[in-house]
Amino acid sequence: MLGGFFGLLAAATFAFNNAAARRGVLTGSVAQAIAITVPIGAPMFAVVALATGSLAMVSEFSALALTYLAAAGIVHFVWGRYCNFRATKAMGANLVGPVQQVGMVLTLGLAIWVLGESLTPLRIIGILLVVLGPMLILQRNGKAAATAIAPVLTAAETTPAQVAADIIPPFKANYAEGYLWGLQSAVAYGASPILVALGLQGKGLGGSLAAGLVSYVAATVVAAIMLLWPGQIRHLFAIRPAAAKWFTLSGVLVCVSQMFLYMGFAVAPVSVVSPIQRLSIVFRIYAGWLINREHEEFGGRVIAGTIVSLIGAIALSVSTEAVLAYLPLPDAMVAIARWQWP
Repeated sequence: MLGGFFGLLAAATFAFNNAAARRGVLTGSVAQAIAITVPIGAPMFAVVALATGSLAMVSEFSALALTYLAAAGIVHFVWGRYCNFRATKAMGANLVGPVQQVGMVLTLGLAIWVLGESLTPLRIIGILLVVLGPMLILQRNGKAAATAIAPVLTAAETTPAQVAADIIPPFKANYAEGYLWGLQSAVAYGASPILVALGLQGKGLGGSLAAGLVSYVAATVVAAIMLLWPGQIRHLFAIRPAAAKWFTLSGVLVCVSQMFLYMGFAVAPVSVVSPIQRLSIVFRIYAGWLINREHEEFGGRVIAGTIVSLIGAIALSVSTEAVLAYLPLPDAMVAIARWQWP
């Protein structure tokens, strides 16, 4: 129950992080987003771990556990976040969400293979629904998948007053680019929970904060190395004030989201917490409506695809026995529902 609650909190904060990041990439670059959002996490985790007395637990992790946690940070906070920002810049957070649900299939597959969890008919249904959701959106109204790229303001197109006011031209989604980067972010977000679970080693809630600190430090080191590429530091300091504001907010929100997520993994199975965290695709519709109403799509197919993916995520997270307790079925159907593999 506690793990599910942490997963729900992670979903809500992650959704608003996506909305803030979406607003930021309208006038800023993905490289600027990574350079700002990633380093914010390490000091935040350090302060919370110190305040809760968990900081010393970093030394209790084995070398192998530290490797898993560092890999999780690099995969999720650098690769996954970069791909997420690229996809969000191309077609908006609302359209990216259902695509990223595909990562739940990878998480479940790895949980079965690496952590010894099982596949059931209910989870198979969940997988099919998770895959169907993005397909509903992609085929919206018979339009071609590739459209004009999302416009970004340039200095020649705007006045200083417009930049300061964060005024952006009408949004047009680029589905080809969005799906390309969205699927890559799904792979990263699907693999990282397994790495976190392997690294936590049953250390509990306190250990989860120490684990998150390790992951963020590793990601920050990689982000700092990326800044050494010629011209990157100059590009970072050329960021517009509006983009800097939204990226900073995004960095704080996503760090809080990861705190909840790591705590969830510390007290509940990955196959329970990860699907609940995917409820963020519902929260992000509301977040997008509040923050990016003119820069997102809210059509019927977007809502339908989101709902289908959400039902799939719920099917992946609910146990078969819990369903059978409330749904009377014939004995033959019960036997089929209880089938497991391996």
